[in-house]
Amino acid sequence: MSRKYVHFLYLFIDIFLIFLSFYLPYTLRYNKSLFLKEIPHYEEYILLFFLWAILIIYFFHTNNLYSTDRSLTIFKEVFKVSKCIFFSSVISGLLIFFLQLKIFSRFVFVLAFVLLIFNLSLFRILKRLYIRYRILRGYYNINVLIIGATKAGINLAEQIKLNPYLGLKIVGFLDDQRSLDYFGYRILGKIKDLKKILEEYFIDEVYIAGSLERKLVLDIINITTEKKKGLKILIDNFGLSFINAKVSYIGFVPILEYFDIGLHGTDKFIKRFLDVFISSILLFILLPFFIIIAILIKIDSKGPVFYISKRCGRKKRLFNLYKFRSMIADADKYRRELFQYSDAKGIFKMKKDPRVTKLGRFLRRYSLDELPQLINVLKGDMSLVGPRPFLLDEVEKLDTWQLKSLNIKPGITGLWQIRGRSDVSLYRRVKWDIYYINNWSLSLDIKILFLTIPVVLKRKGAY
Repeated sequence: MSRKYVHFLYLFIDIFLIFLSFYLPYTLRYNKSLFLKEIPHYEEYILLFFLWAILIIYFFHTNNLYSTDRSLTIFKEVFKVSKCIFFSSVISGLLIFFLQLKIFSRFVFVLAFVLLIFNLSLFRILKRLYIRYRILRGYYNINVLIIGATKAGINLAEQIKLNPYLGLKIVGFLDDQRSLDYFGYRILGKIKDLKKILEEYFIDEVYIAGSLERKLVLDIINITTEKKKGLKILIDNFGLSFINAKVSYIGFVPILEYFDIGLHGTDKFIKRFLDVFISSILLFILLPFFIIIAILIKIDSKGPVFYISKRCGRKKRLFNLYKFRSMIADADKYRRELFQYSDAKGIFKMKKDPRVTKLGRFLRRYSLDELPQLINVLKGDMSLVGPRPFLLDEVEKLDTWQLKSLNIKPGITGLWQIRGRSDVSLYRRVKWDIYYINNWSLSLDIKILFLTIPVVLKRKGAY
């Protein structure tokens, strides 16, 4: 189905759901049933409902909600829907006030607002789940060609594989330096073969992932435009992982602007408020559980209940990190000689660490040893969500750009935990940490907290 018809289909469904969201509160208010028998003040209601509906449709259109952006998560789409309805409702409420429509029922207004969010969000959730279902079964796939078998190109290919619901199918690479398969991906030819490859492999989108000469890039743009193929270019981040960038203009000249968002003012207050609120509740609820674990630790092996480790917090500030002891007493003495057997790159992680006790292995499997870090959150050393705190020797291995991960408080959970936990290298772990810092939002924190639960239960990367 063409985009034009999809747009009209979404619009038609929205109009029906908006009508339903207005009809139900109105008829329940004045008829006490779902059947319309009396229609008091219908002229005033129809006028406002019409204006309200126009505002919703306008806001949806300007926020691209009449198309399906595959890169948009369900949570973000629902948030966009709710935001549009909220602003349209505020304007409608102001119209009621200025037009002095005293007959307009508050019950009708509030219930209509709730139903609008529910109905229009539910439609988009079901629509997106259906599209993802079809994509995972091979429909609506977009054939992708990546120009440049570079590190950036391979990272792009890996991310495409990690997000199958995008429906992107990597056909292969074009590269002037390599002719054999690279990291398991096919090298289809040289860049000069682009026109032939586009037709032979039915390519839909082309991604440029390497540093190419200006003339070569212009040739690629001309060819993809001529063949009506999509073209996307990876932004050169100059070694600054996941830095934010946007296109701005000086007159008619496009400028690529790099900037650092960070957390400021209200963001920090909201994040800290949630940390204190949630950690206080969890510590109160889990107190009996803490006591049981403490008793089991004392029975299982000699040594203290808690393991206290010096970690680097925000801006390299040292603090004591609390964990339930999962190893033998004085386990740190043997760390240096065991480092050569680490199963992770750049950091010390062993799947079969001989220092771990029987109970400790169980505690680690379900991340129960991490629970005392709620105390660190309450004290202000850590946050619920954020980069994991580094050991001193790990910080010494970080490059200058990687030190940005120390710009905010470390967290109990974060992006790298839900992306693989102990199976992630130090380099990739830091990249996810910096991505989190650059893209922080309240919704992202909530999403990470919810996604942490199934990751812990599946015991992925836990040892």
